[in-house]
Amino acid sequence: MHILIIHQAFAAINEPGGTRHHELARYLVQHGHRVTIIASPVSYITGDAPPSSAGQIEEGITIIRSYVYRAHHKSFVHRVFAFLSFMISSFVEGLKVKDVDLIWGTSPPIFQGITAWALARLKRIPFLFEVRDLWPAFAISVGVLKNSILIGASEWLERFLYRAADRVMVNSPGYVDHVQDLGAKRVELVPNGADARMFDPARRGASFRQSHQIKDKFVVLYAGAHGFSNDLGVVLDAAKKLEGRAIEIVLLGDGKEKASLQTQAKELALKNVTFISSVPKSEMADALAASDACLAILKPIEWYKATYPNKVFDYMAAGRPVVLAIDGVVRKVVDAAKCGVFVEPGNVDALVTAIVELADDPARSQEMGLAGRAYIEENFDRATLAEELTGILEEMVDGD
Repeated sequence: MHILIIHQAFAAINEPGGTRHHELARYLVQHGHRVTIIASPVSYITGDAPPSSAGQIEEGITIIRSYVYRAHHKSFVHRVFAFLSFMISSFVEGLKVKDVDLIWGTSPPIFQGITAWALARLKRIPFLFEVRDLWPAFAISVGVLKNSILIGASEWLERFLYRAADRVMVNSPGYVDHVQDLGAKRVELVPNGADARMFDPARRGASFRQSHQIKDKFVVLYAGAHGFSNDLGVVLDAAKKLEGRAIEIVLLGDGKEKASLQTQAKELALKNVTFISSVPKSEMADALAASDACLAILKPIEWYKATYPNKVFDYMAAGRPVVLAIDGVVRKVVDAAKCGVFVEPGNVDALVTAIVELADDPARSQEMGLAGRAYIEENFDRATLAEELTGILEEMVDGD
């Protein structure tokens, strides 16, 4: 079968960002299917042109770079223009793709869901709508979306797409009730996970440490977006309280808030914080190998209790203990795996205590990391999840 994915923020293995869809596409191709992806010509993380060009990036996987307004990092209004421009251009490009058996739309941004729905109906083929984040609920909770008219329109669009999709796929069990309550006919859970084969818990990342001058320290690494929701200002406040210890906080990634975070670090005169630009997923194993513990953090917002952050599963696959400043469903995973320490979101002192405890007990830290690796292999292996997805897609195409 031939799957067409509409995904503005798609990232290939050799690009920064979440590579879930490239990894799943590879599995589909290995099992005899074909995948075409319509994506943005600029990286959703960095705003730069991605290294992978349009065309067939590997056997069976074709990527089409569709026009987008290049200013999504400037403001909310600019982001909306970027989303709308891609919605229109991806529809035009999608019309040109022939012999498609299923359209797979993904949100956020939710606007590309309109493209996927319209193409599926015009081509008279099944429409799978994937929900990676609960938008607009998250945007409303953090205060990004405030206008009552826009909120009403966004919530109407959300309900419409849930009801219009032949199936709705979610990546977290925390999303199931929400999409069902808003009208989804059939919901499939294919959770975030990790390909454990990408990581080696025994590696120590000596070259990465040397290149970034963080040798002989206990390294706590955060890898991901530097946005408003990520609450990294709390991490800088914790770093201030950790001064004088052989502990280094490494913030790897890019995003709208990075410049202000760097300014804050300078104002605090922090000598124990290192900022590193985003790296492709193909290089993430080196970065995680250089860490002694890894941090996942979000603002203390009720809706964030529903999310399964990708980074947590990569941390576990790399065999590193998780400092988890996120409550909810992902806390249940970390608790079940016995692979980390929960920290109340927004609590600087609790974050400091957790980091110190792990730094002072390296044997316990290593034990937690290996427990997380084993839990991923048993419960969240990417190949197993991809097999489940393949079954869902085949059922949809066959009309079951």
